[in-house]
Amino acid sequence: MAISPELLKILRCPKCKSKVQIKADQSSLKCVNPECALVYPIRDEIPVMLVDEAKSEK
Repeated sequence: MAISPELLKILRCPKCKSKVQIKADQSSLKCVNPECALVYPIRDEIPVMLVDEAKSEK
């Protein structure tokens, strides 16, 4: 089961408050703000929206 579209509409990057989008491989969520660009992992179908767990894709 993937992340629901309803959940994606309300999730925001905890660092910059921008929207996030699911990556093509559905293993993570990426902040759409190019200055932030943090990628949050999805573990056991649950997004881990913690800045300490995110990786930068700058």
